[in-house]
Amino acid sequence: MKRYLSLFLLCSSIGVMQASAQTNAEKAREKVTEAVKLMDDGKAAESIPLLEEAMMLDPDNNNIRYEKSYALYMMKDYKAARNLLKKLRDDRNLGPNVYQLLGNTYDDSGDPKQAIKTYEEGIKEFPEAGNLYLERGVMEMKVKDYGKALNFFEKGIEAAPMFPSNYYRAATLFCLVTNEKVWGVMYGEIFMNLEPNTARTAEISKLLFDTYKSQITFSGDTGIAVSFSKNRNINITYNVDSGPEALMAALKQIKVPFGTGVYEPTLAVALAGEHSVDLASLSRTRDRFLQAYEQLGHQQKTPVVLFDFQREVKAAGHLEAYNYWLLSEGDKVAFNHWELANNDKWRRFAEWFSEHHLTITADNKFNMTKY
Repeated sequence: MKRYLSLFLLCSSIGVMQASAQTNAEKAREKVTEAVKLMDDGKAAESIPLLEEAMMLDPDNNNIRYEKSYALYMMKDYKAARNLLKKLRDDRNLGPNVYQLLGNTYDDSGDPKQAIKTYEEGIKEFPEAGNLYLERGVMEMKVKDYGKALNFFEKGIEAAPMFPSNYYRAATLFCLVTNEKVWGVMYGEIFMNLEPNTARTAEISKLLFDTYKSQITFSGDTGIAVSFSKNRNINITYNVDSGPEALMAALKQIKVPFGTGVYEPTLAVALAGEHSVDLASLSRTRDRFLQAYEQLGHQQKTPVVLFDFQREVKAAGHLEAYNYWLLSEGDKVAFNHWELANNDKWRRFAEWFSEHHLTITADNKFNMTKY
């Protein structure tokens, strides 16, 4: 389980307290801060005495008990961690992390059925908890049921569109084990914007480059083929007893498949004039794609929050640098040469990017089921 920010440090006490109580709470907070540092350094056992002292100072603070359960989990004392976590489930102020960690104790001790049950109980209590959909999807990945796994990651993206890990998992599966790679490249780019500076970011950067390279092929001087989707199904829903008027109304509401009806044709247009797939050609292609997507009317009919952000990047004069950053791990040598030749351009992009971020809301969120 990935180490999450301390619940204790995230949750501060609100309200007016007596001076003596404030003093004890402050002492407890200092001990928890020290304990969390020890846990982050892999010294979970050494953190336990500090956490117990903090609990004595601030006995009503369940955040401290959660931190102790995490320390016990790190020590692989799953039974002790589980006993403590079970008592914390009724404290909604602790949020879904209690269910996540409790499920992890079952999973890591060899009880996947109880882990799944725990994650699902957590989802019922916290239906917008992206981390619980993530854990539930990972359970399906362990038994190689990638379709079910993707379903949970999709639900997590729908429920918590700013939580990056579901995009990461979905991007990996779509690109590596399905024919619907269009969703992989879209989710992968969203992930990199939400988590722009980790080892996982570098992993997805290479995955995106490799996917572009494998799914775009050239033949002769003018032949271009793109293959990011196999879905060509068009579904029409209407009441057959309602007559031809109902059918005509249904036909007007048809949406062509995003991958084969929108993304691939637009990408094919944007690739005109290119003869290879590399960082430079992909940067030019992505620029033209953005223009073509709008010129062809897709942005009005099929708006995509990621493309809105790309236009913001372009308007600020940084689209080339953004594209090179996005795909840099696919060809580090080419990226290093570009950066050396464009040092000022790269610096200005980095400064701008540190202050301007992709923001996804309930209104503009992007996921497969929406398109």
